[in-house]
Amino acid sequence: MDFSSSMAIKPSSSSCSSLFAISRTQNSSPKPLLFNFRGIPRNHQNSFFKSLKCIQSPPPGSLPSNPTSFSCSAVTLSPTQTSYLPPRKLSTLVAEFQSLLEPLDRVKRLLHYASLLPPLPASSRTDSNRVMGCTARVWLDAQMDPEGNIRFWADSDSEITKGFCACLVSVLDGAGPEEVLQLKTEDLAALNVGLPGGERSRVNTWHNVLISMQKRTRALVAQKERKTPFEPFPSLVITAEGIQPKGTYAEAQARYLSPDKLKVKELVRVLKEKQIGVVAHFYMDPEVQGILTAAQKEWPHIHISDSLVMADSAVKMVKSGCKFITVLGVDFMSENVRAILDQAGFGE
Repeated sequence: MDFSSSMAIKPSSSSCSSLFAISRTQNSSPKPLLFNFRGIPRNHQNSFFKSLKCIQSPPPGSLPSNPTSFSCSAVTLSPTQTSYLPPRKLSTLVAEFQSLLEPLDRVKRLLHYASLLPPLPASSRTDSNRVMGCTARVWLDAQMDPEGNIRFWADSDSEITKGFCACLVSVLDGAGPEEVLQLKTEDLAALNVGLPGGERSRVNTWHNVLISMQKRTRALVAQKERKTPFEPFPSLVITAEGIQPKGTYAEAQARYLSPDKLKVKELVRVLKEKQIGVVAHFYMDPEVQGILTAAQKEWPHIHISDSLVMADSAVKMVKSGCKFITVLGVDFMSENVRAILDQAGFGE
């Protein structure tokens, strides 16, 4: 493997130092710090990582004149020695990306890391391993090794997303469960790639992949401790026999598919009496959506949709005779409805 020439070993009082105790010398174009694991059989990667957990350091005061000459030792660190590795890895990765001042250079580095991520075998690219909520398709596989640490593998059909995955895997692969669970999306903000401004889908990618890694970790811990697995991904499975909810949120959704008829009747009475139209975002709680959907059968001026459609629906309701519009969502949605109604000539 090629450990680039822009590295120098920090002196250490111990006989060995962590892999990420390596520091880069000043360089206007720093080399990537991830390693290329392509071609290493998956069932051999565990032993491969063990051999890289420690780097032999020379005694203090006797650093070699050539900063690139060092040897790898096959020492396996104890849990107490490895407990600080994920924060160190993240800190090293942050320093690398922050040294790239141009956004395009950071994206190029991300694409380079994507090329270093070993592809997942077809057997792991399954629906059960999909990371939900990402714009691109992302797959994540996880296992617990004999030492109780979590091993991660990821892949995507998007090179940018694959780069995100490579960064997260480089930080969390081989970490203890508690270390995986401690990392937050906000901790990744300093990478300054894919997080600021309007690139919302990229923000979601960092967040969704990290959350999936943490969910898989909880499941593996529960399995090891023979406890009930964590909350399943909320979903409604619709078959010819009926609807089967998975997870408490989905159970609430299913329960409110047939809401309290008295509540629905009372809501319809008030809406008709006051001539109120209702536009609601589909992120509203399931009990609210259930009642609104049932009430819509008797009062058509109710619409549940994405925020982009809510204002248009409000205009149609006013044209149909509604005197008031109730907006169920966040502040900007009601402000948008107000602005569009004003523009359409319904300032009252």
